[in-house]
Amino acid sequence: MTKLRDFGVSLDEESLGFNPEELRRKYKAERDKRIRVDGNRQYKETAGDFSKYVDDPYADKEFNRAQLSDHSDVVIIGGGFGGLVSGARFREIGTEKIRIIEKGSDFGGTWYWNRYPGAMCDVESYIYLPLLEEMNYVPIEKYTHAPEILSYCKKLADHYDLYRDACLQTEVTEIKWDARSAVWVISTNRGDAMTATSVVMSNGPLNRPKLPGIEGINEFEGHTFHTSRWDYDYTGGSSDGGLTGLKNKRVGIIGTGATAVQCIPHLGASAKQLFVFQRTPSSIDVRNNRETDPEWVKNLAPGWQKRRMENFNSLVSGGSENQDMVGDGWTEIYRNLTGMLPPEGFEKLSEKDMGLATELADFKKMESIRNRVDAVVNDKETADALKPYYRQFCKRPCFHDEYLETYNKDNVKLIDTQGLGVDKITKNGVVVDGTEYELDCLIFATGFEVGTAYTRRSGYEVIGKNDLKLSDKWKDGPQTFHGMFSHGFPNCYFLGVIQSALTTNFVHLLMEQTKHIAHVVKYCGEDNTKLVEPTLEAEQEWVTLIKRNAHRGERFFAECTPGYYNNEGNHDKSNGFLSNAYGKGPVAFFDLLEDWKKSGTYEGLMINERVEEIR
Repeated sequence: MTKLRDFGVSLDEESLGFNPEELRRKYKAERDKRIRVDGNRQYKETAGDFSKYVDDPYADKEFNRAQLSDHSDVVIIGGGFGGLVSGARFREIGTEKIRIIEKGSDFGGTWYWNRYPGAMCDVESYIYLPLLEEMNYVPIEKYTHAPEILSYCKKLADHYDLYRDACLQTEVTEIKWDARSAVWVISTNRGDAMTATSVVMSNGPLNRPKLPGIEGINEFEGHTFHTSRWDYDYTGGSSDGGLTGLKNKRVGIIGTGATAVQCIPHLGASAKQLFVFQRTPSSIDVRNNRETDPEWVKNLAPGWQKRRMENFNSLVSGGSENQDMVGDGWTEIYRNLTGMLPPEGFEKLSEKDMGLATELADFKKMESIRNRVDAVVNDKETADALKPYYRQFCKRPCFHDEYLETYNKDNVKLIDTQGLGVDKITKNGVVVDGTEYELDCLIFATGFEVGTAYTRRSGYEVIGKNDLKLSDKWKDGPQTFHGMFSHGFPNCYFLGVIQSALTTNFVHLLMEQTKHIAHVVKYCGEDNTKLVEPTLEAEQEWVTLIKRNAHRGERFFAECTPGYYNNEGNHDKSNGFLSNAYGKGPVAFFDLLEDWKKSGTYEGLMINERVEEIR
C-alpha cells in the first residue's frame, strides 16, 4: 500500500487501478534493455557521403550574390523563431541595421525544414506562435499545421522589416572578435567578412539531422531521405498527404518519435506496404484538434497571450493554478495530481511526498495512454509493442488521433526491435532479428543531434578575446552567466536551454531570453556604444548554481528509457540536452531574470565603453 504520510491518504492498488511496484519494475526492465554503451556514438554525422541528407530541397540552386563586408548593429545567426523574436526585440528598442543569417532560403527555422506530411505543432498554437498580439493574429487551429506556421514566420519577418538586410542561403563558418575595432567579424561560406557590434546565436536546439550508425547504411540501393528533407518529388503529395508516388512502393521508416507519429498515417494511407521499425514506442495521447472559435477571439483581452503562456508554464512545471487555460494532454497530469490530493495538498506536502504523489499521477496518466492503445489497435501483439513503459516526460509526449489507427491497416506492419534497433541495412532493405524486409524506399525519422558539442551542432567556431575559442572554453561543459552571456565573448548572446530553463513551450523561453537581452542592449544605449560581458566571478557562480541544482532531475532522467532528453542514458554528460538546465524550473528562472532587471544594478556584467577595448 502506498501512503502519503502528511495527510494519511492511502492509495491501494484497487483504488489506483494499478500496482506501483509492478510498474516500477516494468519501467526499469524496459529501460535496461535499451541502454547502449555507445550512447550518442550510435549516430552518424550528416557529412561526407551523408551530406545529401542535409541538402536544401527548397533552395534556388542558381542563387548567387556579391560578397559582403559591411557593418551591422547586430547579426543574428538563425532565422527560426529565436532569430525572428530577437529581430523584433531589437526593432522595438530602435536598432536600425539588423542582419539575420540563415542557411535556408527563407525564414522559418524548424518550420522551413520540416515540411513532412502531417507536420504540426504539439503545443497549443495560441501560446506557441510568438508575438500574436503584436501581430494582431490568431492561428486558425488549436494545433495548427506547418504551412500556417511557416507563413506566419514570413509575416513576422516582413512586419519587423527583417528581410531588408537578411542573408539567406548563407552559412556562418566563423565568428571572431576583432579587439582593435571592437567588433565581431562574421565569415560565411559565400566569402563574406561582415562585421557587427553584437551577435546573437539562435542556432536552435534541433537543427542538425542525425542518422543511425547502422551497418550497411550506405548499401541500400533504393530511394532514401531524412524526414527533415522530405522528398515530395519522389513521394508526390504535400504536407496535407496524398502521397500518390508511393502507390506501388514498399516503404520503410526508422523511428517512431514525434515526427514519425505525424507522418506515418499519411505513409500508411498511400504506400503499397509500410514497415515501421520501432526501438521505443512513443506516448500517444488524444490531440482533439479543432478550429479556432471566432467568438472566443472576440473576447480576448489585452495581454491574453502572456497570461496564457504563464498559466501553461506554471502547470507543466508543477505549479498550482486556479484555472487551466489550455486544458490539454500536457496539463492533464497535473489535473490528475490535484484530483488525488486535498485542496491544500500542494502547499503542505513534503518534497518527498510531493515526488511520490507526482509519480502516482504519472502512473495514472500513462496507464490511460496504454489503455488507449488496447482500445484502438486490433492486433494484441502490435498493441502490446506500442505501449510505452516509462514516465510521461522521459520522452517528448505525442498527441495524435490517427497514428494508432494506422496499425489496423492491412498494408501497415510494425516491426518492433525490442529496444535493440535495426540489425543492418542491405542493398535491398532492412534486417531485424534475421529477417530482411525488402523496400523500395527507406525514410529516416531519426531526429537531430543534441548530445554533441555546441560548436559542432552550430557548424562554426566562435573566437573571442585573446583568440579564446568557445569550443575550448566549453570543452568540459558550458560556462555562462544566465545562459546568455559568456566571459571573454563581449556583446555575444546565446539563446536556448544551455544553463537556462527547460520549458515545454520552447518559444516561451525564447520570448523571455530575447526580452532580457534587449533590455541589456537598450541600457547600453541605442547606438550600441558599450561592451557587455559577464565577470568571471559571476559566471563561475552561475555555473556552480546550475551544477548544484542539477540533481533535482538526475534521478528522474537516470531512471528513464534512453533518448535525447537524458543524452541516450548518459544524463550526467556535460553536453546532454538537459544536463545544463536550470534545476529550479522555468517559473523560478523567469522570476530570477525579472528580479535581476528590476534591480537596475546589472550585477554580474561588465559594461564598458568601446573605446577602452580599442585602446
